[in-house]
Amino acid sequence: MTGDWRKDRIRTALSGENPTVLRRLTAGFAVIGDVQFLPGYSVLLVDEPDVQRLSDLPRVKRLSFLSDMDQLGEAVERACRRLDPAFRRVNLEILGNTDPFLHAHVWPRYAWEPADVVGKPVWLYPRELWSDKQFRLGPQHDVLRDAISDELDQLRSVT
Repeated sequence: MTGDWRKDRIRTALSGENPTVLRRLTAGFAVIGDVQFLPGYSVLLVDEPDVQRLSDLPRVKRLSFLSDMDQLGEAVERACRRLDPAFRRVNLEILGNTDPFLHAHVWPRYAWEPADVVGKPVWLYPRELWSDKQFRLGPQHDVLRDAISDELDQLRSVT
């Protein structure tokens, strides 16, 4: 995947031009990550491009964003558990150190991860994994995309 959508992920999600969008949620967009060295990596993007911090949102919308993060985390957990028996857990993070917009990372973690990083933050994985072509999001991730999307649909139908 290439294109201008990476330069403004939120506005392209709002206009329907961001190809990583899985589902529109209450306060944002569930998207699958550009890199998949941990299969199922997803991100929740806030639906207001100028919002930089969680505290920039009014309390009601802030709670909706956190609820969406919980929902995406559970959907990733369910999908990854179903697709890989080595699935262990999901890590949820709101960092904001690189991108100037509010977003939350949803990282699935697996028993097959290398011993030197399995108990550490994902950010300590070798930098080259983040740009390795073999882990770039593509058609090989369609089953994973569909599984997470289906789980999101199921979770939304019970709330």
